[in-house]
Amino acid sequence: MIAVDTNILVYAHRPDMPFHEQAKAVVRRLAEGDEPWAIPWACIHEFLAIVSHPKIFVQPTPMAEALRQVALWMASPTMQLAGEGKGYFPVLQNILERSTVAGPKIHDARIVAICVSNGVGELWSADRDFSRFTLDLNVRCPF
Repeated sequence: MIAVDTNILVYAHRPDMPFHEQAKAVVRRLAEGDEPWAIPWACIHEFLAIVSHPKIFVQPTPMAEALRQVALWMASPTMQLAGEGKGYFPVLQNILERSTVAGPKIHDARIVAICVSNGVGELWSADRDFSRFTLDLNVRCPF
């Protein structure tokens, strides 16, 4: 199963972002395809925080529009929301004990642990920070 990271979601949603057309196409392909795919809840929260932030965008996305976008992704019959379940903490613990991440990079480890504990095999992201977790999860940029 493929999971989609925040930056791909932001690129797909905001026409003023680099890679907008490519991101929109890959998310649409997942949403309209037959294979299961996932968005971690942590990425949903981060997407909402980023696109609506007035210090990031001169014209931020109104919250109602951002929520509509999330609802559209959630309407895909093959999309699964991935969160912290019973098996999450041991996975996170293992990842953190083997890595050198601390501080804000714990968020990236959280996303990886959510993916791994939910059976995700590949995370699509344009964030190179995930390269430190390749022992745990296949991470690639889809464009």
